[in-house]
Order: sequence, then structure tokens, then C-alpha cells
Amino acid sequence: MYQTIKIVAIAALVGALVGGATVLVYQRMQKPTKEDLIKEFYLVENAVHVSPHSLRRMMDKGDTGFVLVDLRSPQEYEKEHIIGATNIPAYKDPNTSAYDEKDRIVKQFRELPQDKDIIVYCYSMPCMTGRKIGQLLVESSIYVQHLGIGWNEWRHFWNLWNHEHEWEVTKAEDYIISGKEPGVPQIRELPSSCGEGELAC
Repeated sequence: MYQTIKIVAIAALVGALVGGATVLVYQRMQKPTKEDLIKEFYLVENAVHVSPHSLRRMMDKGDTGFVLVDLRSPQEYEKEHIIGATNIPAYKDPNTSAYDEKDRIVKQFRELPQDKDIIVYCYSMPCMTGRKIGQLLVESSIYVQHLGIGWNEWRHFWNLWNHEHEWEVTKAEDYIISGKEPGVPQIRELPSSCGEGELAC
């Protein structure tokens, strides 16, 4: 009797293992559909990217639920940066990356308030610095979002990303500061750039 129970238990265990492995192999063989890929793309985009309109609106309202991080060199940050941004440089100077300073970068990000959204920006939309730092941080279980534009677009192409009706009531200079300190954005009443609610930009 004991022998029979033992054989049945072993058979059940082997069956469960084989069945589990079969399901795993089957799932890996399934190619995602176009719809699956589109869904995943939009989930990722909305999780990672922060609209500059949303950032500007949060600044105007005095929202303190986020930390903005400028990844450019200390020299560039001190010359000018988005008001409210702190500097965690991924560059030693404008021409020399600091990717070899991984421990310092991770340490500085760990020192930021972890109960707030951390939004990073670098030089421009196509700049890879933010993406590389984001990958480096993920390896240390630190998750950051990316401003949808970079410093160049914020500073030099304000009208490119703002709506035409906003050109008269907002200026890049009102959202920029010089010096070593982040500065504090001015709270102001401006019309919403693109509506309110879940689908606002």
C-alpha cells in the first residue's frame, strides 16, 4: 500500500513538472499580436514619459509631488536650468560623461524623496543620457520618469511644444533660473493648456 502511494505521489509530481514546463514552453512560443505590442507600447509610454505641459502645470500649481532632476554637467546646470530642478550630473563637464561614477549617481538618486515621482531631463528629446541613466538606476531598483522634451526644447524652442494660445501668456524665461540652487517655481493662474482630467496632456 505504502509503495502504491509513493508511486502515485511521484507520478503526480512528475506530471505537474512536465505540465508546468509544457505551459511555459507554449507561452514562449506564442508570438505577441500587433494589438499586444501596441497595448504594451502605450502602457510603457504613459508610465515613463511626462508631458512638458503637465510639468509646467504642476509647477504653476505649486505641486510638490515630484522631484525634477537635471542630468547635465554642473557647469551647464549653474548657467541655466529649469526652475525647481536639482542637479545629479551624468557629465563631469559639457564634453565628458560621468557614466563611470555609477555609485555616486545611484547614491544621489537614493537620497531623493522616494515617495515622490522622480522626473529626469537631459539635453534634448533624442539624447540618450536620460535613457542610459534610467537603465542604470533600474538595476538598483530605482525607477524614474522622463520629461518628454530636453533642456534645448524647454529653453530654446518654447513655442514648438506649447500651444499657440499659450505663446502670449507664458515665456521660457519664467521657468528658468541660474545658479547652484534649484529655485522655486512661481505659483501662477494660467488657463489649462489642454484640458483637465485623465486625458489632459
